[in-house]
Amino acid sequence: MEIVTTSGPVRGRHTAYGTAFLGVPYAAGPTGAARFAVPAPPPPWTDVRDATRPGPTAPQPTRTAFGTLDMSPYFGPGWQRGTEYLTLNLWTPPARAEPVPVMVFVHGGGFVAGSANSPLYDGTAFARDGVILVSVNYRLGIPGFLHLPDAPDNRGLLDVRAALHWVRDNIASFGGDPDNVTLFGQSAGAIIVGGLLADPTSAGLIRRAIVQSGSGVGAFTPEQAAVVTAAVGRELHVEPTVGTLAEVDDARLVALTPRLSGLDLRIRGHHDPLGGITAFSLVLDEQPVNAVGAGRGGDVDLLIGTNRDEGALYLAPVGLLTGSTDADVYATAARFHTDPDGAVRAYRQALPDASAVDLRTAILGDGLFGTGTRKLAEAHATHGPTWAYLFTWRSAALNGQLGASHVMELPFVFDRLHLPALHGPQSLLGDTAPPGELATSMHAAWIRFATTGDPGWPRYPEIHHLGPEV
Repeated sequence: MEIVTTSGPVRGRHTAYGTAFLGVPYAAGPTGAARFAVPAPPPPWTDVRDATRPGPTAPQPTRTAFGTLDMSPYFGPGWQRGTEYLTLNLWTPPARAEPVPVMVFVHGGGFVAGSANSPLYDGTAFARDGVILVSVNYRLGIPGFLHLPDAPDNRGLLDVRAALHWVRDNIASFGGDPDNVTLFGQSAGAIIVGGLLADPTSAGLIRRAIVQSGSGVGAFTPEQAAVVTAAVGRELHVEPTVGTLAEVDDARLVALTPRLSGLDLRIRGHHDPLGGITAFSLVLDEQPVNAVGAGRGGDVDLLIGTNRDEGALYLAPVGLLTGSTDADVYATAARFHTDPDGAVRAYRQALPDASAVDLRTAILGDGLFGTGTRKLAEAHATHGPTWAYLFTWRSAALNGQLGASHVMELPFVFDRLHLPALHGPQSLLGDTAPPGELATSMHAAWIRFATTGDPGWPRYPEIHHLGPEV
């Protein structure tokens, strides 16, 4: 099947439920100094472009696991080299009389890893159910998010915004409705979605948004981001600017990325909003929650939520849950609270029967995602329709320690429980069969929200449980 885009014709491949178009450029491949510039339109082409196979991915370190947990379905194939990686993958249903809803997905990976080419993000189930699924590759790490004095900040976010412009201009040719676009993302991708929700220059590009395990308070201040910039300069022995970094090849920047972990980003009373799990995030003068609280994005329907045991992903696979002590609980609280003693007392009061393991997991999960999600939901609900969820199904992986961890909802949302790599004692879903009916209902709720603006439960402040009641 061939479609003519604003840049040239593309040929996709037939699937059981429509057509897939893979590796379609929405912007020019960034090279040299252009890696640190706003995305430019892709060079046009006249011959039919083969869009039957995924294209390159953004430069990134190899990451297939968290400790003993196999995360390859989440992170995907890693760095598949090639300069033309600002691309989209699209799954479209068979032609219909009326335009169909469009869902645009932004992957996670700590702003340094991951891609739209991950097997977890195959959009077949969305096309099967009458929706176009578009997944986005965007710049990561130093090219995507390093704060530089002579470059625009948040270039990875600018890539996603450019992809939304491409969708607005082209999706009708694929059978989609450009006036019914839902932007959704998970983890770093969800923080980007929140950033775009708060961004006035993105107004009109989306009708609905879904924030899965993100945060409305996850951005770095420019002063915090400057700590990372200075560390890059020390590692490369240069003053970091577009001019000096333009001559540094991607492989060297990728090799540098892991050496940036462990930086202390606490600046003038600001804690590290992502608790040290990554050296990169959005760089903003104000958190997205403040802009949303002032009314930005109020015309966009919002579905937002977290997983019950978010923090377990960062503890269980690396052996940090077993033997957790009160000192560990206090240290975790100190990562996010200026008064860690008071924070621990509040958690103990709210969870009187919780063990040190439970408290450590809860405090970390809230610090990374839970608190920022609640704040964003509350801010948006004062201006626009808002629905909230809590994902509660607990995996038996890692001897039951993983639980309803970060990323656990993704196989259910994408209706991909059948992926072999997701199953086994060291894999995300564990070695106990997950409930297929939960995947069916969650996937249907995401489809329903994208189609009608209502996932099927009461609006916030009710928090709907997806999985067993807790």
